[in-house]
Amino acid sequence: MEYKLFGRTGVYISPLVLGCMMFGQKTDLDDTRKIIDHAIGEGINFLDTADVYGMGASEEFVGEALQRNGKRDSIFLATKVNGRMADDPNAIGNSRLHIIEACEASLKRLKTDHIDLYQLHRPDPHIAIDESLRALDDLISSGKIRYAGTSNFGSWQVVESLWASERLGQARFVSEQSPFNLADRRAEREHIPMCRTYGLAFIPWSPLAAGGLTGKYTRTAQQASGTRFGDETDPGKLKRFSEGVMDIADGLEVIAAAHGATVAQVALAWVGAQQGVTAPIVGPRTLEQLIDNLGSLEVELTQEDLESIDELAPPGTNVADYYEASFKPNAHRF
Repeated sequence: MEYKLFGRTGVYISPLVLGCMMFGQKTDLDDTRKIIDHAIGEGINFLDTADVYGMGASEEFVGEALQRNGKRDSIFLATKVNGRMADDPNAIGNSRLHIIEACEASLKRLKTDHIDLYQLHRPDPHIAIDESLRALDDLISSGKIRYAGTSNFGSWQVVESLWASERLGQARFVSEQSPFNLADRRAEREHIPMCRTYGLAFIPWSPLAAGGLTGKYTRTAQQASGTRFGDETDPGKLKRFSEGVMDIADGLEVIAAAHGATVAQVALAWVGAQQGVTAPIVGPRTLEQLIDNLGSLEVELTQEDLESIDELAPPGTNVADYYEASFKPNAHRF
């Protein structure tokens, strides 16, 4: 496995990040252990979770798995803070109070004395960025976190934070994660160039368009039982099975057949091969899905493949407008 530099930190990470959102929700503890053990055995050294995944259950499962296999010290462990974790009016957002309290809670659930990458899960319009940065800087100084990153920030918000860090002489963000896939290439417009310009690692989430680019879904609102969205009824989320997304998936089938690969492997290989992408985050629900994801590392797309893919999904375009419907900033806290 060819490891990649994580921004300008000097840390080397695997070319795939194991996303842990399914753990503690649709994936039980036994299967979580199997997935994590297999991923580490194959060379993955970066695990990404969040406190709100399963309301703490994902962190607990990850902590249990790493305690059981004894591999914590070889893992770059990341989690996130922002979402509501209790009814208390202050148990949400990017305030100093919430960041520090949430970090302590995550450390306990993860059964560790430090978090390698602590990320603000989304921007908070109610909190000045310097307030959040001061709290994160103190956590770094105390050794409870090693680095700080962002998730779902706008480019201008990341740059504003870098300016504030320089002005205040505090630790800067080292990474950003936002959606990026063949159905949503908007990050190419300015987000990825911004990360490259300022030396931030870019670890895109949803590289398979939330399952729309796996090749296993059809052009129907009701998907097959047993799949991730077989029982989905949310109209916003069902937009990921739009004609545009399905057209891209159909076009990838030809390229996949030529490589003896799956549609998902080709879609994932494309994301990982893009300039400015450090490592895509995969979120397997089963061990079989993880194994398929790992196969993407063996797919080498040709220049002809890349040109064909650009015709299917032109640079900078977005057909996956479900992100606007299903992911909104924290406009209303209470």
